[in-house]
Amino acid sequence: MATPAERLQEHAEEYSRDADDERPLAGYSALLALYLLVVVVLAYLGRRKLPESLSAADLGLGAAATFIATRTITKDAITSPLRMAFTRYAGVGGPGELHEEVRATGWRHAVGELLTCPFCLSQWTATTLVAGLIVAPRFTRAAMSVLTIVGASDFLQLAYATAQQRAEGD
Repeated sequence: MATPAERLQEHAEEYSRDADDERPLAGYSALLALYLLVVVVLAYLGRRKLPESLSAADLGLGAAATFIATRTITKDAITSPLRMAFTRYAGVGGPGELHEEVRATGWRHAVGELLTCPFCLSQWTATTLVAGLIVAPRFTRAAMSVLTIVGASDFLQLAYATAQQRAEGD
């Protein structure tokens, strides 16, 4: 009879058997465990301060701040030193953004995927911002306001560039 560890290994091998690249399931598991640990610790430490719900303003501000923070961390040229141990520069990905490919293996591959995927990192970012609203609401709202203003500015820059290109094309 197989042990739970042996069954887990069998499932992992079956899961990625036909994949072209190795799936770092142990790294993913470690990141999930870390995330859950952080959430449990934050919930325990903030249990007396947990609000019944967040206001609509906090949710909107948080959504916009999460969007721009994750784009900044995962795509911005200035934040490439955060990703360089896990990725390889592969070119420009869009206006003001880089395209990078994960180059590491094992747990470093899992971290590289997290640091290059705005969709993946948004869960971590949103959790951080909500925790900030509980622990330091004034500072967190100020930080979320800055991120939201940057996001609106980025949108306006892209809209302006698009209008400028259209005007030059006429």
